[in-house]
Amino acid sequence: MALTGIQIFKVTPKTNCKDCGSPTCMAFAMKVAQGAVELEKCPHLSPDVIAELSDATAPPMKTIKAGESDQYSLGGETVLERHEKTFVSKPLFALSVCNAASDEHNNSVFETANEVDYLRIGERMFVEFIYVNYVDGKGEDRYLDLVTKAVGTGKDIILSVRDAAVAEKALEIAKAKKPMLVGANASNYEAMNALASANGIVLGVGGADLNELHDTVEKLEKLGNKNLILDVGFASAAQAFRNSVEIRRAAIKGEDRPFGYPSLVNIERLAPGDEYLQTAFASLFILKYGSILVMESMSYAQALPLFALRQNIYTDPQKPMRVEPGIYPLNGADENAVVAITVDFALSYFVISGELERSGVPVNLVIPDAGGYSVLTSWAAGKFSAGSIASFFEEFGIADKIKSRRLVLPGKVAVLKGELEDKLPDWEIIVGPNEAMQAVKFFKEL
Repeated sequence: MALTGIQIFKVTPKTNCKDCGSPTCMAFAMKVAQGAVELEKCPHLSPDVIAELSDATAPPMKTIKAGESDQYSLGGETVLERHEKTFVSKPLFALSVCNAASDEHNNSVFETANEVDYLRIGERMFVEFIYVNYVDGKGEDRYLDLVTKAVGTGKDIILSVRDAAVAEKALEIAKAKKPMLVGANASNYEAMNALASANGIVLGVGGADLNELHDTVEKLEKLGNKNLILDVGFASAAQAFRNSVEIRRAAIKGEDRPFGYPSLVNIERLAPGDEYLQTAFASLFILKYGSILVMESMSYAQALPLFALRQNIYTDPQKPMRVEPGIYPLNGADENAVVAITVDFALSYFVISGELERSGVPVNLVIPDAGGYSVLTSWAAGKFSAGSIASFFEEFGIADKIKSRRLVLPGKVAVLKGELEDKLPDWEIIVGPNEAMQAVKFFKEL
């Protein structure tokens, strides 16, 4: 059972502590229990006590750092559903190469690993890892050559290998990248743990079933290793999904510490050779609850829906996604193209920009700062008004950057037309359609 602040601290209350700033030790204890302050803030606790209490008050799921510079965070979740509280550590993607796969496949992965790389609402979208899988009897030298090529891509590395001797050689090649080492199980966990601990890297653990996985994790923790990621297996998609959910539920609801680690899902093994089914499975495990998703390939056709879903799920639902204010030229628009305006709410932008692109008409889409709300909501809140639009035009120098003087206003705020004509006397204000789906016909006729 989780310790409360009262149970944790049995010290004499004192007023206005000069060390931690709390009025009483009881108040400090309650802040610790709520996660609002760190135990280390109290200088009166010994290191042994801090270590013991840190374990007792730690969140049910550890946060694991991964990547060459520990730039990625995995795990750290405290809830099962996004509506309860914001998810904090987005799933990461890996592309798989294997010494048992064809040269054609492996070379294709290395050649295309960096092709998918774009910005969406201020966030860079790309594949983070190369997953290098070793199959016994398919060539140790071939595997080590793949590791060398994977390092050459510049991506972070995941080494999937159960043979500790081969793993040691692979780590020697890739150690500068600080790779993950995946492949510990009930039969080799001691040797794999020694390698992972010596190199200071994340160790991936698997098992024939959840009971074996749980026991192996407990043994690794007794050896002092809590820098782990759990492989949910690939016997079937149904089993992998069940394991993923049961692991997360046991950690969050059951406070089962050995299951309080992020999960790795090998999507490629669940649907080998089927790009469409892999994409569908990946979307499932973005929701429930993969931390690293291993794919056979990643084309733009796969990346666009998967990365958009990931961004939507791993964004604070109370803070709408916003597009950066500015001018967005569509269909090769230049300074003479007509100007359209909408709000900075990401959904509004993507809907109308998609329709404008479909029209084929060159349009300069202007996005002012409207508070991240939809058109009507921002208008009602005073964030999208004639005054705010005119101010944005002046501050951003729209008139100096664009020669056209035709401005298309969203039809739902047609009421702004007269006031905008007063604020922007040099512009022809045109009331556009009420719905985005009508934009294609409207702009073609315009």
